Amino acid sequence: MIDQDNSSTANSRVLKTYQEARLQNIENLRKLVVDAAAMLLQEEGPEAVTVRKVAQKMGCSTKIIYNLFVNKEGLAQQLYLDGCKLLANELEGTPQAADPAQHLQNLGEAFWQFGQRYPSYYKLMFGGAFADFKPDEESLNGTITAMQQLLTVISNAQKNGLIPGQYDPETVIRVFWASLHGVIHLYMGGHLGDVQSAHAVYRQTLSFIVNSLIPNKT
Repeated sequence: MIDQDNSSTANSRVLKTYQEARLQNIENLRKLVVDAAAMLLQEEGPEAVTVRKVAQKMGCSTKIIYNLFVNKEGLAQQLYLDGCKLLANELEGTPQAADPAQHLQNLGEAFWQFGQRYPSYYKLMFGGAFADFKPDEESLNGTITAMQQLLTVISNAQKNGLIPGQYDPETVIRVFWASLHGVIHLYMGGHLGDVQSAHAVYRQTLSFIVNSLIPNKT
């Protein structure tokens, strides 16, 4: 005679295992689609990332991608979050410096290098490359997380009296970030000449900002 309780428990375990496997399969498929879109993004630029082209690269129907991401904007959001991880890795790998002014210089340089290494991600995240895509709250939180290194340095400098305390750290970051982004955006738009000339302008802008925040007292 079959123990009903044991049979029920066994069936429950099988059902749960199936559900987990199905979810894992969907997650794996999402990752493959995002990888294909990321490859298009890096190789051909944001304008190449369409549902149709991603489906062609994957060898699947567009319906599958729509089922996974709803629309192109859903796919763009996932690429945005992946870009946040790349930016976070870039900033986290920045050389540490005991002098907060030097540390800010290092972080600013890392932001430039991110734009150079991943120009298509940069354009997607900060350049409005996808006209219909606006970062949602999750995406914006991803950006804040990516910039955590910068927030930490500025907050610590304020606590040590190196940056005036009346300035909100997030406001300081926005000013810092917006100024640097402006140079990169002008360069990407062809307004600052070649990469060497643009980088020189960027470094000078970075120095101006850092020196205004933490004046050199020597």
